[in-house]
Amino acid sequence: MPPTRVPAIHLGPDHDLALGRGIEAGGGRLVPLDEAEAVVWKGGPDTFPDRLPDAVRWVQLPSAGIERWFAAGILDGGRIWTSAAGAYAPRVAEHAVLLLLAGVRGLGEQARATSWRKAEFETRVATLHGATVAIIGCGGIGRAMIPLFTAFGAEVLASTRSGTPVPGAAETVDASRNAELWARADHFVIAAPATAETAQLVDADALAQMKPTAWIVNIARGSLIDTDALVRALRAETIGGAALDVTDPEPLPEGHPLWSLPNAVITPHLANPSNGLPSLLAEHVRANVERFAAGETLLSPVDIERGY
Repeated sequence: MPPTRVPAIHLGPDHDLALGRGIEAGGGRLVPLDEAEAVVWKGGPDTFPDRLPDAVRWVQLPSAGIERWFAAGILDGGRIWTSAAGAYAPRVAEHAVLLLLAGVRGLGEQARATSWRKAEFETRVATLHGATVAIIGCGGIGRAMIPLFTAFGAEVLASTRSGTPVPGAAETVDASRNAELWARADHFVIAAPATAETAQLVDADALAQMKPTAWIVNIARGSLIDTDALVRALRAETIGGAALDVTDPEPLPEGHPLWSLPNAVITPHLANPSNGLPSLLAEHVRANVERFAAGETLLSPVDIERGY
């Protein structure tokens, strides 16, 4: 159905062709900030206005992870805030599967090799077929991973805050039961939001319970893993390895042991490269503008109390 009205929306901090088209395709019209009832922001918290007009009832943020916005004290309960959660899910899910495959197949060390070491490497190559993969924080990105993992013959255990069954997962548990998964699953993908509750979710105790062949993939935030404990586990080879697109600290400094450990694979936070963000965000914006115009529930609302 066409929207019943044409909402006035400000796009900032400057114009973006793809986002502008997304707003208009959703039934909105672009206006200056002082005329707006909604704001679509493509910049970071450092460029956000000090004060929004009282008429602004909804703000669309550009990222799925919004801890920087909370840290800056920008989000308030006086209006609806939406994140980009889910907008980038297929791309990030693809990278997560790539990282786990690279680990399980021993690709990292093979790619760094400078000699033919077939006999040595052959003993380290495993498969996802028949493996159990636990997705910790199985939101939009996790849900996009499930058909990819099942296509490789893996079984997925999903952990969510509510424990509501996730389609395609063999089993879903609520986040309070994460400790049960460390010893059960063969491999792990960390995809939970970064909050005070999830800081160092993967700690020394969790690592100690994992199988010696387990690989950990992190495409969420580096703070969810205790880096020092992870380095110790990798050096001792008590787990199979870690494939990380995000680290703590980030950027990972030169000389950090994670760069040189043979059972670590590092990519520099590019699961969702910036060159593809505008077009993916534009579709998310279009859908939300359409919903806003029709008075419907918006996609990816931020829960101020929970912090994501």
